[in-house]
Amino acid sequence: MNKKHLLAAAGLLVVCVAMIFVAGCVTTPDNTDKTPTVELLYTGAGTMPGLLATGKVDGYMIWQPFVAVGVEGDIGKVVSYSQDLPPEGMWVEHTCCAVGANSEALKNPDVAASLVALTILGNKYINDYPDKAAELTADWLFSKQNMTYGEITVNSVDVLEASIPTIMFSSKVTNTWLDSNEEFINAQRELGLISGKLASTTPAQSKDLLYDFGPYESATQQIASGKLTTPAAVKTPISIGYLPSDHDAPLFVLLKDWQYFRDTYNSYLKPTTDKAGKVSEAELFINGEKIADVKFVEGTGGPQLMTLLAQNAIQYAVAGTPPYISAIDMSDGSVGLKILAPVMQEGSGLVASINSPADDWQLFVKWVKDRSAEGNNVVIADPQLGSIQDVQLKAALKDAGITVVTKK
Repeated sequence: MNKKHLLAAAGLLVVCVAMIFVAGCVTTPDNTDKTPTVELLYTGAGTMPGLLATGKVDGYMIWQPFVAVGVEGDIGKVVSYSQDLPPEGMWVEHTCCAVGANSEALKNPDVAASLVALTILGNKYINDYPDKAAELTADWLFSKQNMTYGEITVNSVDVLEASIPTIMFSSKVTNTWLDSNEEFINAQRELGLISGKLASTTPAQSKDLLYDFGPYESATQQIASGKLTTPAAVKTPISIGYLPSDHDAPLFVLLKDWQYFRDTYNSYLKPTTDKAGKVSEAELFINGEKIADVKFVEGTGGPQLMTLLAQNAIQYAVAGTPPYISAIDMSDGSVGLKILAPVMQEGSGLVASINSPADDWQLFVKWVKDRSAEGNNVVIADPQLGSIQDVQLKAALKDAGITVVTKK
């Protein structure tokens, strides 16, 4: 990872934040000197395909499956996946989603290890059977029905078959993943978005605050031995939060093809009802023995899941590492949070209009420069100030010598 590039990008974000606080709003300046400029429109992920289809934006930077939606809907083309964006090599295996738990859950490390082990096995399933995983994920998220965004309708299975192979499904804790999280913390510090427990920590101190790798280490040892350790049964149901995204596919395949995990490992999550679509309740079995009843809670966003964890309304969650970092930074209650292991890495991309000449990053840069020279800046939709996608896009644009402004 190249820290100086990321911190430089973060410095650019600080300027944008300062403008917001001083002016109360951000307007798009006239590009009278024809400086190569991209205008960013902050908006929700679900609005992006419709905005692109109607010409209100020229592209968007977002996570999957919305990258694939643009391609399958014939409204966009992939300029670059997130791991390939400049500066060269900076974003390979970059952080994204993780499984974490609160301190109440971690009072039972054996159950935590079992759930992490199943997550690892869920990732193995996706890598071994990507097409089947795409079908099961489409079943969970959309009951295999079409996905509609404004006037854009796409087949959900086709979208997931295009999306799943572009995501790195791995729960392995690596130095690259740890460094990626630390770089993101540094970027958030520069933005002033981290001001609590992580405001001035060393990497070692941040690691102590953020992670509990005990369950992960136990899980990997159990898998290597060929048999999971059977925890003592628990009476209180376990609640697991998740987000409706294919980034959470390891959880979905565990439940939608539970028979495979029963027959292969004799450890599985068995839904209490057999139906299409989402699963809300299941039973956890390890080595054929029932351990716990499990409930699944769909969240509206990572911050909401962090709140539910802090309230002990859920005990585990699959969510982005940035919400975990922010929640741990600001935590002051009796219930603490820890990241246990990654669920996936990478999984985002820059999409441009199907009618644009931006077939790759170099052509995208040329397009931006040509449009700015005409006084008509390229407009890119962006999910959130300070998000992984926001930081990545701004770092790439800065590397290309392109100015960034925020569109009102």
